Amino acid sequence: MEGWRKASQCVHTTIPINRGTLPPIPISNKLREATMAVLASIVVYSCMALCLMSDAVLAAQLRVGFYSQTCPTAETLIRQTFNDAVQQTDDIGADLLRMHFHDCFVRGCDGSVLIASANGNTAEKDAEINQTIEEEAFQVVDNAKAKLEAACPGVVSCADILAFIARDSVAHYGGGFYDVPGGRRDGRISLASDTSELPGPDLRLVQLTQIFARKGLTQSDMITLSGAHTIGIAHCPAFTSRLYNFSSSSAVDPTLDPAYAVQLQQQCPTAGSNTEVPMDPPSELGFDNSYYQGILRHRGLFTSDQTLVSTPAAAAQVNLFASNSAVFTSSFALAMVRMGSIGVLTGSNGEIRTNCRVPN
Repeated sequence: MEGWRKASQCVHTTIPINRGTLPPIPISNKLREATMAVLASIVVYSCMALCLMSDAVLAAQLRVGFYSQTCPTAETLIRQTFNDAVQQTDDIGADLLRMHFHDCFVRGCDGSVLIASANGNTAEKDAEINQTIEEEAFQVVDNAKAKLEAACPGVVSCADILAFIARDSVAHYGGGFYDVPGGRRDGRISLASDTSELPGPDLRLVQLTQIFARKGLTQSDMITLSGAHTIGIAHCPAFTSRLYNFSSSSAVDPTLDPAYAVQLQQQCPTAGSNTEVPMDPPSELGFDNSYYQGILRHRGLFTSDQTLVSTPAAAAQVNLFASNSAVFTSSFALAMVRMGSIGVLTGSNGEIRTNCRVPN
Protein backbone atom coordinates (compact mmCIF):
# COMPACT_ATOMS: atom_id res chain seq x y z
CA MET A 1 0.00 0.00 0.00
CA GLU A 2 2.87 2.34 0.75
CA GLY A 3 4.12 1.82 -2.79
CA TRP A 4 0.78 2.78 -4.31
CA ARG A 5 0.59 5.85 -2.08
CA LYS A 6 3.96 7.02 -3.38
CA ALA A 7 2.93 6.26 -6.95
CA SER A 8 -0.21 8.33 -6.49
CA GLN A 9 1.88 11.24 -5.28
CA CYS A 10 4.16 10.86 -8.29
CA VAL A 11 1.24 10.99 -10.72
CA HIS A 12 0.52 14.51 -9.52
CA THR A 13 4.11 15.71 -9.25
CA THR A 14 6.25 13.92 -11.82
CA ILE A 15 4.48 14.27 -15.18
CA PRO A 16 1.94 17.09 -15.59
CA ILE A 17 -0.97 16.03 -17.76
CA ASN A 18 -3.72 18.10 -19.30
CA ARG A 19 -6.51 15.59 -19.71
CA GLY A 20 -8.47 18.09 -21.77
CA THR A 21 -5.84 18.06 -24.51
CA LEU A 22 -6.13 15.20 -26.98
CA PRO A 23 -3.76 14.36 -29.82
CA PRO A 24 -4.39 16.61 -32.84
CA ILE A 25 -4.36 13.64 -35.18
CA PRO A 26 -7.93 12.69 -36.18
CA ILE A 27 -8.93 9.49 -34.40
CA SER A 28 -12.18 7.75 -33.59
CA ASN A 29 -13.88 8.12 -30.22
CA LYS A 30 -13.00 4.52 -29.42
CA LEU A 31 -9.35 5.13 -30.23
CA ARG A 32 -9.46 8.42 -28.32
CA GLU A 33 -10.68 6.57 -25.22
CA ALA A 34 -7.97 3.96 -25.69
CA THR A 35 -5.39 6.74 -25.95
CA MET A 36 -6.45 8.20 -22.62
CA ALA A 37 -6.36 4.74 -21.04
CA VAL A 38 -2.85 4.17 -22.33
CA LEU A 39 -1.80 7.60 -21.07
CA ALA A 40 -3.15 6.84 -17.61
CA SER A 41 -1.44 3.46 -17.43
CA ILE A 42 1.87 4.82 -18.70
CA VAL A 43 1.85 7.60 -16.12
CA VAL A 44 0.94 5.34 -13.20
CA TYR A 45 3.38 2.58 -14.02
CA SER A 46 6.12 4.99 -15.04
CA CYS A 47 5.75 6.73 -11.71
CA MET A 48 5.83 3.41 -9.90
CA ALA A 49 9.09 2.61 -11.68
CA LEU A 50 10.50 6.08 -11.10
CA CYS A 51 9.64 6.33 -7.42
CA LEU A 52 10.13 2.76 -6.29
CA MET A 53 12.43 1.24 -8.95
CA SER A 54 11.49 -2.18 -10.24
CA ASP A 55 11.85 -5.29 -8.12
CA ALA A 56 14.06 -6.73 -10.85
CA VAL A 57 16.53 -3.85 -10.63
CA LEU A 58 16.62 -4.00 -6.84
CA ALA A 59 17.06 -7.76 -6.85
CA ALA A 60 19.84 -7.43 -9.40
CA GLN A 61 21.71 -5.05 -7.07
CA LEU A 62 21.94 -2.30 -9.67
CA ARG A 63 21.91 1.24 -8.34
CA VAL A 64 22.40 4.79 -9.50
CA GLY A 65 25.80 6.11 -8.44
CA PHE A 66 27.27 2.62 -8.24
CA TYR A 67 30.80 3.92 -8.89
CA SER A 68 30.56 7.03 -6.71
CA GLN A 69 33.14 5.65 -4.27
CA THR A 70 35.17 3.21 -6.36
CA CYS A 71 35.51 5.29 -9.56
CA PRO A 72 33.77 8.66 -9.13
CA THR A 73 34.82 9.95 -12.57
CA ALA A 74 33.54 6.86 -14.43
CA GLU A 75 30.44 8.34 -16.05
CA THR A 76 32.26 11.59 -16.83
CA LEU A 77 35.09 9.76 -18.59
CA ILE A 78 32.61 7.72 -20.62
CA ARG A 79 30.69 10.85 -21.61
CA GLN A 80 33.89 12.63 -22.63
CA THR A 81 34.84 9.66 -24.80
CA PHE A 82 31.44 9.74 -26.47
CA ASN A 83 31.62 13.50 -27.03
CA ASP A 84 35.02 13.13 -28.70
CA ALA A 85 33.67 10.38 -30.95
CA VAL A 86 30.50 12.18 -32.01
CA GLN A 87 32.55 15.19 -33.05
CA GLN A 88 34.26 12.93 -35.58
CA THR A 89 31.22 10.88 -36.63
CA ASP A 90 27.92 12.61 -35.99
CA ASP A 91 25.75 9.48 -36.14
CA ILE A 92 27.94 7.20 -34.01
CA GLY A 93 25.47 7.36 -31.13
CA ALA A 94 22.83 5.46 -33.09
CA ASP A 95 25.15 2.46 -33.34
CA LEU A 96 26.06 2.69 -29.65
CA LEU A 97 22.39 2.76 -28.66
CA ARG A 98 21.66 -0.21 -30.89
CA MET A 99 24.67 -2.06 -29.47
CA HIS A 100 23.27 -1.77 -25.93
CA PHE A 101 19.90 -3.12 -27.10
CA HIS A 102 21.56 -6.03 -28.91
CA ASP A 103 23.67 -6.75 -25.85
CA CYS A 104 20.72 -6.89 -23.46
CA PHE A 105 18.51 -9.08 -25.66
CA VAL A 106 21.21 -11.75 -26.00
CA ARG A 107 22.29 -13.40 -22.73
CA GLY A 108 21.28 -10.27 -20.82
CA CYS A 109 23.16 -6.97 -20.42
CA ASP A 110 26.59 -8.56 -19.92
CA GLY A 111 28.76 -6.94 -22.59
CA SER A 112 28.84 -10.14 -24.65
CA VAL A 113 28.20 -8.20 -27.88
CA LEU A 114 31.68 -6.69 -27.49
CA ILE A 115 33.63 -9.97 -27.36
CA ALA A 116 35.66 -10.77 -30.47
CA SER A 117 35.49 -14.10 -32.28
CA ALA A 118 38.39 -16.40 -31.37
CA ASN A 119 39.55 -20.01 -31.46
CA GLY A 120 37.00 -21.06 -34.05
CA ASN A 121 34.07 -19.47 -32.20
CA THR A 122 32.00 -16.88 -34.03
CA ALA A 123 30.90 -14.30 -31.47
CA GLU A 124 27.76 -12.14 -31.41
CA LYS A 125 29.76 -9.24 -32.78
CA ASP A 126 30.27 -11.09 -36.06
CA ALA A 127 26.73 -12.40 -36.47
CA GLU A 128 24.98 -11.21 -39.62
CA ILE A 129 22.50 -9.03 -37.71
CA ASN A 130 25.39 -7.10 -36.12
CA GLN A 131 27.36 -6.53 -39.32
CA THR A 132 25.74 -3.13 -39.82
CA ILE A 133 27.10 -1.85 -36.49
CA GLU A 134 30.19 0.10 -37.49
CA GLU A 135 33.54 -1.06 -36.13
CA GLU A 136 34.09 2.53 -35.07
CA ALA A 137 31.36 2.13 -32.44
CA PHE A 138 33.21 -0.80 -30.87
CA GLN A 139 36.35 1.33 -30.86
CA VAL A 140 34.53 4.05 -28.90
CA VAL A 141 33.83 1.50 -26.16
CA ASP A 142 37.47 0.39 -26.28
CA ASN A 143 38.59 3.99 -25.86
CA ALA A 144 36.29 4.51 -22.88
CA LYS A 145 37.54 1.29 -21.31
CA ALA A 146 41.17 2.36 -21.74
CA LYS A 147 40.50 5.63 -19.92
CA LEU A 148 38.68 3.83 -17.12
CA GLU A 149 41.42 1.25 -16.69
CA ALA A 150 43.95 4.07 -16.39
CA ALA A 151 41.85 5.86 -13.77
CA CYS A 152 40.32 2.91 -11.89
CA PRO A 153 41.82 -0.45 -12.90
CA GLY A 154 39.48 -3.43 -12.80
CA VAL A 155 36.45 -1.51 -11.53
CA VAL A 156 34.04 -0.52 -14.33
CA SER A 157 32.48 -3.26 -16.45
CA CYS A 158 32.12 -3.19 -20.21
CA ALA A 159 28.39 -3.87 -19.78
CA ASP A 160 28.03 -0.69 -17.73
CA ILE A 161 30.01 1.29 -20.30
CA LEU A 162 27.41 0.28 -22.90
CA ALA A 163 24.52 1.30 -20.63
CA PHE A 164 26.04 4.69 -19.80
CA ILE A 165 27.13 5.49 -23.34
CA ALA A 166 23.70 4.57 -24.73
CA ARG A 167 22.20 7.10 -22.31
CA ASP A 168 24.75 9.71 -23.39
CA SER A 169 23.80 9.06 -27.02
CA VAL A 170 20.11 9.63 -26.33
CA ALA A 171 20.89 12.84 -24.44
CA HIS A 172 23.21 14.14 -27.16
CA TYR A 173 20.55 13.90 -29.86
CA GLY A 174 17.93 15.64 -27.74
CA GLY A 175 16.22 12.81 -25.90
CA GLY A 176 17.09 14.08 -22.44
CA PHE A 177 19.49 12.90 -19.75
CA TYR A 178 18.40 10.18 -17.32
CA ASP A 179 20.02 8.33 -14.44
CA VAL A 180 21.32 4.84 -15.23
CA PRO A 181 21.82 2.28 -12.46
CA GLY A 182 25.25 0.62 -12.54
CA GLY A 183 26.66 -2.60 -11.16
CA ARG A 184 26.48 -4.96 -14.15
CA ARG A 185 29.34 -7.40 -14.54
CA ASP A 186 30.68 -8.87 -17.74
CA GLY A 187 29.88 -12.28 -19.16
CA ARG A 188 32.44 -14.67 -20.59
CA ILE A 189 30.41 -16.28 -23.39
CA SER A 190 29.47 -14.84 -26.78
CA LEU A 191 27.89 -16.96 -29.52
CA ALA A 192 26.68 -15.70 -32.88
CA SER A 193 23.89 -18.28 -32.80
CA ASP A 194 22.36 -16.58 -29.76
CA THR A 195 21.51 -13.50 -31.83
CA SER A 196 18.41 -15.37 -33.02
CA GLU A 197 16.88 -13.83 -29.88
CA LEU A 198 16.94 -10.40 -31.53
CA PRO A 199 13.74 -9.14 -33.18
CA GLY A 200 13.98 -8.66 -36.94
CA PRO A 201 12.58 -5.79 -39.03
CA ASP A 202 9.94 -7.96 -40.70
CA LEU A 203 8.10 -9.05 -37.54
CA ARG A 204 4.46 -8.29 -36.72
CA LEU A 205 3.03 -6.89 -33.50
CA VAL A 206 2.18 -10.26 -31.93
CA GLN A 207 5.66 -11.64 -32.62
CA LEU A 208 7.37 -8.53 -31.27
CA THR A 209 5.21 -8.58 -28.15
CA GLN A 210 6.10 -12.22 -27.51
CA ILE A 211 9.84 -11.60 -27.91
CA PHE A 212 9.79 -8.68 -25.50
CA ALA A 213 7.64 -10.61 -23.03
CA ARG A 214 10.30 -13.32 -22.89
CA LYS A 215 12.68 -10.62 -21.67
CA GLY A 216 10.28 -9.40 -19.01
CA LEU A 217 9.15 -6.36 -21.00
CA THR A 218 5.63 -5.34 -21.95
CA GLN A 219 4.09 -4.41 -25.28
CA SER A 220 4.15 -0.82 -24.06
CA ASP A 221 7.91 -1.14 -23.44
CA MET A 222 8.34 -2.53 -26.94
CA ILE A 223 6.46 0.35 -28.58
CA THR A 224 8.44 2.81 -26.49
CA LEU A 225 11.85 1.29 -27.22
CA SER A 226 11.01 1.15 -30.93
CA GLY A 227 11.29 4.93 -30.74
CA ALA A 228 15.06 4.47 -30.88
CA HIS A 229 14.49 4.25 -34.65
CA THR A 230 14.13 8.03 -34.61
CA ILE A 231 17.92 8.19 -35.13
CA GLY A 232 20.29 6.31 -37.39
CA ILE A 233 20.16 4.51 -40.71
CA ALA A 234 19.02 1.20 -42.15
CA HIS A 235 20.28 -0.78 -45.13
CA CYS A 236 18.00 -1.62 -48.03
CA PRO A 237 17.81 -5.40 -47.45
CA ALA A 238 16.03 -4.76 -44.14
CA PHE A 239 12.92 -3.44 -45.90
CA THR A 240 13.03 -4.09 -49.66
CA SER A 241 10.60 -6.99 -49.25
CA ARG A 242 8.01 -4.24 -48.78
CA LEU A 243 8.97 -2.58 -52.08
CA TYR A 244 9.17 -5.44 -54.59
CA ASN A 245 6.98 -8.53 -55.12
CA PHE A 246 5.31 -8.03 -51.77
CA SER A 247 2.43 -10.41 -52.46
CA SER A 248 0.46 -11.99 -55.28
CA SER A 249 -2.01 -9.12 -55.14
CA SER A 250 0.30 -6.18 -54.48
CA ALA A 251 3.83 -5.42 -55.65
CA VAL A 252 4.29 -2.95 -52.78
CA ASP A 253 3.21 -3.32 -49.16
CA PRO A 254 -0.21 -1.59 -49.11
CA THR A 255 0.43 -0.24 -45.60
CA LEU A 256 3.30 1.86 -46.99
CA ASP A 257 2.57 5.41 -48.16
CA PRO A 258 2.77 5.28 -52.01
CA ALA A 259 4.91 8.41 -52.31
CA TYR A 260 7.30 7.12 -49.66
CA ALA A 261 7.44 3.76 -51.43
CA VAL A 262 8.52 5.47 -54.67
CA GLN A 263 11.19 7.41 -52.77
CA LEU A 264 12.51 4.21 -51.20
CA GLN A 265 12.52 2.41 -54.56
CA GLN A 266 14.67 5.21 -55.96
CA GLN A 267 17.10 4.80 -53.06
CA CYS A 268 17.01 0.99 -53.29
CA PRO A 269 16.53 0.33 -57.02
CA THR A 270 16.86 -3.44 -56.74
CA ALA A 271 16.20 -5.99 -54.04
CA GLY A 272 19.95 -6.60 -53.81
CA SER A 273 21.11 -3.02 -53.19
CA ASN A 274 22.70 -2.16 -49.84
CA THR A 275 22.27 1.61 -49.71
CA GLU A 276 21.98 3.36 -46.35
CA VAL A 277 18.61 5.03 -45.74
CA PRO A 278 17.58 7.21 -42.77
CA MET A 279 15.11 5.41 -40.51
CA ASP A 280 13.39 8.70 -39.66
CA PRO A 281 14.06 11.09 -42.58
CA PRO A 282 12.56 14.23 -40.98
CA SER A 283 15.07 14.11 -38.11
CA GLU A 284 17.79 11.55 -38.73
CA LEU A 285 19.94 12.99 -35.92
CA GLY A 286 17.16 14.26 -33.68
CA PHE A 287 15.84 12.13 -30.83
CA ASP A 288 12.19 13.15 -30.94
CA ASN A 289 8.69 11.85 -31.61
CA SER A 290 8.73 12.29 -35.40
CA TYR A 291 9.22 8.52 -35.72
CA TYR A 292 5.70 7.99 -34.36
CA GLN A 293 4.30 10.78 -36.50
CA GLY A 294 5.76 9.02 -39.53
CA ILE A 295 4.07 5.76 -38.59
CA LEU A 296 0.70 7.54 -38.48
CA ARG A 297 1.39 8.74 -42.03
CA HIS A 298 2.21 5.16 -43.10
CA ARG A 299 5.89 6.04 -43.32
CA GLY A 300 7.27 3.45 -40.92
CA LEU A 301 10.36 2.09 -42.67
CA PHE A 302 10.22 -1.48 -41.37
CA THR A 303 7.29 -3.85 -41.13
CA SER A 304 8.08 -3.88 -37.40
CA ASP A 305 7.53 -0.11 -37.33
CA GLN A 306 4.25 0.08 -39.23
CA THR A 307 2.79 -2.87 -37.33
CA LEU A 308 2.71 -0.73 -34.18
CA VAL A 309 -0.68 0.67 -35.24
CA SER A 310 -2.26 -2.69 -36.06
CA THR A 311 -4.40 -2.85 -32.89
CA PRO A 312 -6.38 -0.09 -31.14
CA ALA A 313 -4.33 -0.25 -27.93
CA ALA A 314 -0.99 -0.12 -29.75
CA ALA A 315 -2.22 2.62 -32.07
CA ALA A 316 -3.37 4.63 -29.06
CA GLN A 317 0.14 4.61 -27.64
CA VAL A 318 1.63 5.61 -30.99
CA ASN A 319 -0.89 8.48 -31.19
CA LEU A 320 0.02 9.55 -27.67
CA PHE A 321 3.74 9.64 -28.36
CA ALA A 322 3.21 11.31 -31.75
CA SER A 323 1.35 14.17 -30.08
CA ASN A 324 3.35 14.50 -26.86
CA SER A 325 7.12 14.46 -27.12
CA ALA A 326 7.60 14.92 -23.36
CA VAL A 327 5.63 11.78 -22.55
CA PHE A 328 7.63 9.84 -25.13
CA THR A 329 11.05 10.93 -23.85
CA SER A 330 10.20 10.29 -20.19
CA SER A 331 8.70 6.90 -21.07
CA PHE A 332 11.74 6.03 -23.17
CA ALA A 333 14.12 6.74 -20.30
CA LEU A 334 12.19 4.45 -17.97
CA ALA A 335 11.95 1.70 -20.59
CA MET A 336 15.71 1.91 -21.16
CA VAL A 337 16.35 1.43 -17.44
CA ARG A 338 14.03 -1.59 -17.47
CA MET A 339 15.74 -3.03 -20.52
CA GLY A 340 19.13 -2.38 -18.94
CA SER A 341 18.27 -4.76 -16.10
CA ILE A 342 17.62 -7.80 -18.31
CA GLY A 343 19.59 -10.84 -17.18
CA VAL A 344 22.35 -8.85 -15.52
CA LEU A 345 25.28 -10.42 -13.69
CA THR A 346 26.02 -8.81 -10.33
CA GLY A 347 27.92 -9.43 -7.12
CA SER A 348 30.38 -12.29 -7.58
CA ASN A 349 28.88 -13.43 -10.88
CA GLY A 350 30.71 -12.66 -14.10
CA GLU A 351 33.84 -10.53 -14.17
CA ILE A 352 35.20 -7.08 -14.92
CA ARG A 353 36.98 -7.46 -18.25
CA THR A 354 40.27 -5.65 -18.67
CA ASN A 355 39.77 -5.68 -22.44
CA CYS A 356 36.14 -5.53 -23.55
CA ARG A 357 36.87 -7.75 -26.53
CA VAL A 358 38.47 -10.59 -24.58
CA PRO A 359 37.27 -12.44 -21.47
CA ASN A 360 39.85 -12.39 -18.68
